[in-house]
Amino acid sequence: MEPLHLLGEIGLRFRRRRMERLLGLFPIDSQWRVLDVGGTPAIWEVCPVRPRLVLLNQPRAYEQGAGADWVQGDGCRLPFRDQSFDLVFSNSVIEHLGSEAAMRSFAAEVRRVGVRYFVQTPDAAFPVEPHLYTPFLHQLPRGLQRRLAPRFSLWSLLGRATPDEREFYIRHYLEEIRLLHAEEMRSLFPGGRIVQERFLGLSKSLIAHSA
Repeated sequence: MEPLHLLGEIGLRFRRRRMERLLGLFPIDSQWRVLDVGGTPAIWEVCPVRPRLVLLNQPRAYEQGAGADWVQGDGCRLPFRDQSFDLVFSNSVIEHLGSEAAMRSFAAEVRRVGVRYFVQTPDAAFPVEPHLYTPFLHQLPRGLQRRLAPRFSLWSLLGRATPDEREFYIRHYLEEIRLLHAEEMRSLFPGGRIVQERFLGLSKSLIAHSA
C-alpha cells in the first residue's frame, strides 16, 4: 500500500470514530440544524445521521455533497443570530487561523451561534506534525521551522503537488498554522469539556465540546 493511501485510510478511520463520538454525545437527528464551520462534505459522508447541514467556508473550498447548504463566510465573524443552530461543528480548522486573537474570535463565535458545539484540532503534544507529516517539526523554534520546512517534509516527499501548490502550502503552514495544547483549548472553550483522541497511546487530537 502506498504511504499516502495508508495515511488516508488512517485518517478515514479517525473521521468515522470522531463522528461516532459526536453521535454518542448529542442526540442528533434529521431535524437538527448543524453548522460546520470551515468544513467540506467529506466528514459527513461517514456520518450515519444527516442533519439539516450548513457548510460555511471560503469559495475555493466549495464542493457538492452531503445534502448541505453552502455559505461563504468567515468563522471569526459568523453571519448568524445567537443560538441559531442546534450544534456548531468544526474539524481541524481553528489551528489554521494564524493568531491567538483570531482563535479567540472563532471560539467565541462558535459558542455564540450554537446551542452546543464540537470543535476538533490536532494536539500540539503529538510528535508528528499532521499537515506536513514531519516528526517534531512543529516543536522546533519557528526560525528553525522556516529553514527546514521548505527543504524537507514527508508531505513533499510523498505527495504529488505541483511546485506552486507546494510553495503555497508550506508558506501557509509557516505563516498561519499554530497547533494547540490541551490547556489552550480549555482557555478558548471555558465551561466545555476537552477530550483527547489517542493513537498508539498518545494524544493525537483534541476535541472541545459543550457539556
